[in-house]
Amino acid sequence: MSPLLIKNGRVIDPASATDMPADILIRDGVIVAVGAGLDAPGARIFDATGLIVAPGFIDMHVHLREPGIEHAETIETGARAAAAGGFTSICCMPNTLPVNDNATVTSYIIERARKFAVTNVFPIGAITKNSAGEELSAIGSMKAAGVVAISDDGRPVMNARVMRRAMEFARSFDLPVIDHCEDLNLSGGGDMHEGYEPVRLGLRGIPASSEDVMVARDILLTRVTGARFHVAHISTRNAMAMVAYAKQHGLPVTCEATPHHFALTDAHMRPYDSNFKMKPPLRTACDAGAVVDGIVAGAVDAIATDHAPHPGSEKMQEFEKCPFGIIGLETALGRSLEHLVHTGKIPLTGLVALLSTGPARVLHSAAPGSRNPGRGRAGRRDHLQYRSAVDLRREPVVIQEPQLSVRRPQLPRRAGGDDCGRGHRVAAGVTGAA
Repeated sequence: MSPLLIKNGRVIDPASATDMPADILIRDGVIVAVGAGLDAPGARIFDATGLIVAPGFIDMHVHLREPGIEHAETIETGARAAAAGGFTSICCMPNTLPVNDNATVTSYIIERARKFAVTNVFPIGAITKNSAGEELSAIGSMKAAGVVAISDDGRPVMNARVMRRAMEFARSFDLPVIDHCEDLNLSGGGDMHEGYEPVRLGLRGIPASSEDVMVARDILLTRVTGARFHVAHISTRNAMAMVAYAKQHGLPVTCEATPHHFALTDAHMRPYDSNFKMKPPLRTACDAGAVVDGIVAGAVDAIATDHAPHPGSEKMQEFEKCPFGIIGLETALGRSLEHLVHTGKIPLTGLVALLSTGPARVLHSAAPGSRNPGRGRAGRRDHLQYRSAVDLRREPVVIQEPQLSVRRPQLPRRAGGDDCGRGHRVAAGVTGAA
């Protein structure tokens, strides 16, 4: 493969605090030089004038449905959707058929990804066998086979003793524990966020407390075990405040936010439209605003999509019957640009960090394409990648920002929706302000 020279782009690399016009020379899939006025005889030239060149984005929360549910999504189609959205690495949750709770399933996913995926695919193993919440899965052998974290996403571990043991094992194997924080006894039977909207629509509600109590429990267990605990798709203001508090007190607690949870609210839902049914559900403007404040304050470590496809025949049922989950790989960047960057809440460099080096730090790895010394520096392939053929898909993503901005209809906001006094506790938790 001939070298590739990316010319005249705006290079943003949060790991090395780089934000400058520069050229990048890539040879055999490795960044060998970054600087102005580079020249490489015989190299292919990509003119990146007016474009942004950034480390490959990482989505650490994706449901690829393979093995067993290929009629909804496959590793190949999910990876193509990820590439279309700017992601070069994705982490797939274990809720497949069979569940990824042993090294055999883990190895199968990795091998299928090597053959068919146009992005890096990293499996996340189950915390418990069959994600049933009763008996720990083969965590050690899954780590040896290639999992980068453990989670029972979608089926939270209700037994606190089992979760404590899982955290103890995870710490010994240096794996983060990713929890879908939901008390099923509080949320059972609910379809959308508990409040005014479900009463108006005649639907059952899911209280914010169902997330809050599990976040509190897991933070306390983190304090006991010392394990790395990661809150998946955080969605409530109390959960956000608790994570910020844990960070302030030095606990190894991280969290991710999804674009739909910081950009949409339950007031945006079209009545009985199953495209708006997800878990956690769309919350109030207060909750969504608190998540945004957490992003601004630095309490949120990553933006993830929780990409969860379903066949149309299943998703387009009555609201009470249809499954939870929406897709998001191809719209996450545009939604985040629109809601966070174009509104001036965070700089573009901050968004790139949330999509690349942020999730890499949670997973204790280097973002693809990063030049951070000792991790993804020039002259070295990123160790998050598997030993596979290096081609153009391994190179930094080139983004033309204006083309990725998503426009949505201006939907009515609920009166008084922003009168929440939001954000102050989050900011205090991170900065230590009074």
